[in-house]
Amino acid sequence: MVERLILPGSTVGILGGGQLGRMMAIEAKKMGYDVICLDPDPDSPCGQVADEQIVSPLNDLDAAARLARRSDVVVYEFENIDVLLVQELEKNYYLPQGSKILSIAQDRIKEKRELQKAGFPVVPFQVISDRHDLEKGVIQLGYPCVLKTSRGGYDGKGQLVLKGLVDMKRAQEMLQSQDMEWVLEKMINFTHEASAIVARNQRGDIRVYPVTENIHRDNILFMSIVPPRIGLKMEREVARIGGEIAQTFGLIGLLAIEFFVTPEGLLINEIAPRPHNSGHYTWDACYISQFEQIIRAVCGLNLGNTELMTPVVMVNILGKDLAPVLKELPRFPDNVKLHLYGKRVAQDAKRKMGHLTFKTNQPEKAMAWVETFFPL
Repeated sequence: MVERLILPGSTVGILGGGQLGRMMAIEAKKMGYDVICLDPDPDSPCGQVADEQIVSPLNDLDAAARLARRSDVVVYEFENIDVLLVQELEKNYYLPQGSKILSIAQDRIKEKRELQKAGFPVVPFQVISDRHDLEKGVIQLGYPCVLKTSRGGYDGKGQLVLKGLVDMKRAQEMLQSQDMEWVLEKMINFTHEASAIVARNQRGDIRVYPVTENIHRDNILFMSIVPPRIGLKMEREVARIGGEIAQTFGLIGLLAIEFFVTPEGLLINEIAPRPHNSGHYTWDACYISQFEQIIRAVCGLNLGNTELMTPVVMVNILGKDLAPVLKELPRFPDNVKLHLYGKRVAQDAKRKMGHLTFKTNQPEKAMAWVETFFPL
């Protein structure tokens, strides 16, 4: 791919209209770019702030090509974009993220095999096609283990924890419900979960954001803490591996890598080639946010400074949390910043509606407040 310099005044096309696209669009607009997005929801979060939105399904090749023709550079905002559509677009239009890393990230089996082949540490796994594979896989990995769809799952969807024989019937029903291969993973006894967000441009320049410690509830990210409480040696190792993965896979744009931190070392959980929920803190606490950085990377600009300006705690606002947050907002501490994503309706209790960031030199105090306000 020939490197191009896409200067402000040009048009950025975004495949997808969710909150990640919204935050990318806001940063692109601040830099002087025009933005057009594609999403089936006429009131999408990204469409609310973009210059224009094409309202059409994300798998509509004609609509995607229409967006690409009107754009100087095209990006995807999440990894569940049809890889065949991206392959078609990159034949004729400038889509520097490309389809290769997308095809790896959206297939758990391919992801784990490619990482393993490149020598990176992954969670022990077995590929499952039928109940016989499942039985053999459980013998190989032991209980507890986790059955996951190979494609399309996120925030705990398409997953089942197997703790014993009582769970096997439900697991077999899941296998029968979808005609695909599945992944059975060993349940890891980790001390922490952490993530790294890496930026790389076509010149091969790499910047790694400060490592985050992540706390999940019901398989959804609840809180991110920066700096993480994992020790400096482990923090440096997370950043080193993140940079090596970006280089190995020829990343253009952003890549988020989630890790399990164990007493024996690091294991990679999954990767995502786009801005990541655990990097939302960068909007308030870093010199250059992850959302501006991806625009810089795909437009051929120099990568920005990823230095942390202040310790920070980020907490997600889900559908069930929105009303209490708005009610108590006038009484929140003065170092709390609210970000809402423009979603008019909380379609379910677990829908991500926004997030809070706490810029603080006392992260433990902020975490205690969060645990009180968002009780289990």
